[in-house]
Amino acid sequence: MIKQLGKRFVRLIFKLNLKQSLDRKYRELVVACSVAVCIVLMRSVGMFQSLELAGLDHFFRLRPNEQLEERITIVAIDEDSLRRVGSWPIPDGVIAQLLKKLQVHQPRAIGLDIYRDLAVNPGHQELVDIYSSMPNLIGIQLLTEKTNTRVLAPIKMNPQQVGFNNLLYDIDGKVRRNLLYLHMNNQHYESFALKLALQYLQAENIKPKKSPKNPDYLSLGKAVFIPFRGNDGGYVRADDKGYQILANFPKPLCDKKSGDFCSFRQISMSDVLDGKVPISWIRDRIVLIGSTAPSLQDFVFIPYSGQMLGTAKPVAGIELQAYFISELISSALVGRPLLRVWPKFWEYLWIFGWSYLGSAIIWRIKSFSKSIPRVLLSLGILFLSSYLAFLAGWWLPLIPGILTFISASIWMIFHIAYMQEELKRSKEFLHEVINSIPDPIFVKNEKHQWIVLNDAYCQFIGYPDSLLLEKSYYEFFPRHEADVFRQQDNLVFSTQKPQENEEQFTDATGQTHLIATKRSLHKDAAGNFFLVGVIRDITQRKLMEEELRRTADELFRSNTELKLKEDHLRYLAYHDPLTGLSNRKFFVEQFYESLHWAQNNDLLLGLLFIDLDGFKQINDTLGHDMGDRLLVIVAQRLNNCLRGSDTVSRLGGDEFTVILRAIPDVQIAARVAEKILASITEPIVLSGYTTKISASIGISVYPINSQDAETLIQQADAAMYRAKHLGKNRYELT
Repeated sequence: MIKQLGKRFVRLIFKLNLKQSLDRKYRELVVACSVAVCIVLMRSVGMFQSLELAGLDHFFRLRPNEQLEERITIVAIDEDSLRRVGSWPIPDGVIAQLLKKLQVHQPRAIGLDIYRDLAVNPGHQELVDIYSSMPNLIGIQLLTEKTNTRVLAPIKMNPQQVGFNNLLYDIDGKVRRNLLYLHMNNQHYESFALKLALQYLQAENIKPKKSPKNPDYLSLGKAVFIPFRGNDGGYVRADDKGYQILANFPKPLCDKKSGDFCSFRQISMSDVLDGKVPISWIRDRIVLIGSTAPSLQDFVFIPYSGQMLGTAKPVAGIELQAYFISELISSALVGRPLLRVWPKFWEYLWIFGWSYLGSAIIWRIKSFSKSIPRVLLSLGILFLSSYLAFLAGWWLPLIPGILTFISASIWMIFHIAYMQEELKRSKEFLHEVINSIPDPIFVKNEKHQWIVLNDAYCQFIGYPDSLLLEKSYYEFFPRHEADVFRQQDNLVFSTQKPQENEEQFTDATGQTHLIATKRSLHKDAAGNFFLVGVIRDITQRKLMEEELRRTADELFRSNTELKLKEDHLRYLAYHDPLTGLSNRKFFVEQFYESLHWAQNNDLLLGLLFIDLDGFKQINDTLGHDMGDRLLVIVAQRLNNCLRGSDTVSRLGGDEFTVILRAIPDVQIAARVAEKILASITEPIVLSGYTTKISASIGISVYPINSQDAETLIQQADAAMYRAKHLGKNRYELT
């Protein structure tokens, strides 16, 4: 997994192309990735294993003291006890006597951390008898693949009462792991500490089970023991045989005045033999019997052994077993956190996150002195978060996090120094080049500050370059102009493409110019970006364009007025001013066009001549104004009776015509005439007077009656007069 992740990171870096990798868009990310990949690869080969283990030990030493473990009492075989016995190994009879005195006080379990694979007379048989009478007694053995280095179980002790006391040493000689199970020679073995813990927990009705989440994990009460793997945490290819766990050593409270190393409650073997032991220290407790005498050299180093200054202080082997047992019992009974590690993916993400933070802080502040407080604060947060996680039972990659953070910061510091040096050279070069150009030219950095200006620009704006350099638009221009300049600059920085824009520009005297500015983005060897702007004063050109535009607008307005007048005259020429209907001239043109269209498409065309009956009487009785209003109403009723394709016209006076286009037969023209007659004969109210009027209609149809226009008109007119003579209010067909 480490190799695959490393390859992916490397491919990502080369895919971005090293020349573009320090581009402003990816700079922080690429630096962070590069540093993180290096640290992860170095960690994967074990370069930081000792540092990470030392960091873990430091957390152990910093953790607060816990309450004294009341469940465990150590019977120490110290130097005084050895002098009292007078020999080593201690005779079996003395061990038997010690066990009897302890058993009287009813301990829950007794652990004998002394090898008894050989008989040590006198009293061997007595000790064997004790073995069979004390089911709560647990002995030890040492398991190895080689029989010549193996230490067997106590003679004639029940194998179920024997646990191994094998220890796992790290590369620095310390013990940080607890081996719970071993499988050797087709046999399953339990550790000395585990057997004692299970013996104690049996009274609490707690037995080992398989974890519901993973049947390969041991579940004991409130705890699930996750097996150690060779690359967990800061370890690299460590021996992970058997069922191991990372030991989260408790830190029992001790007397700080004495300066003694914190340990568990102890009583010497001599005091037990003399009956000086408090009963409460034994009853219902786990009693461990083992050596603490320096002459026996049964000592190991654990995380609490190391000191920042001075020599390391080891602990006795029996105390180490007490640590193991205490952790197992506390985890099972009260859920005390076990020491766990993150999956590798989250560890790598954690390392990358701190690498990115280190590069981002330096890059965004771009000042080492100003970034120091943030760097120190970040390191404090890293340490504190790792320590709090440790107290909760998680071992986070503290050392890789610190190394990536510092390395990324240092890398970025050197890169910024390089960029600043290149920036200085670029500014000098640009100043020499643009001063020879007559057009106003400015150069800005990514903070939108002027960094290089030519003389033409300073003369144009009216301020000296000493006043403008390292300043922004908003300090010299009206806000609305500065906003436009800033927006155009941002567009060039974001797209990295040249842009040209017309803008307003107010100089130092308050005079406003119209300018065309062409902006483009440039980058030097260190990756510094420069926005170069070239200005042209287009004020006179814009004034001329404005004058031409005004002239064009006036011409357009004049043409529009002429067109409107022309349309109005045309409307007057073809329409009746009273009714709004088309007049005689329009009727004649439309009739000839309609007749031509009917001839080409082989269709029928109807023509209706309409004359109002009794209009003269109404005009004479009610007046010409009333007559005109009546004609308007009649015109509206005629329009309502016709299709959109039909044309109704007023020839003059009370005479009207209707052109019926594309009718299927003569009967359609007759039905239209009936509809017109019915509409016209409806009562009409004029200024409170209700009157009625009728009409006489003559109809001619092309090509049935004639194919000539004038003939059709004459025939329709004659048919209309015939209708009048036959009684009015009717229509007649030719």
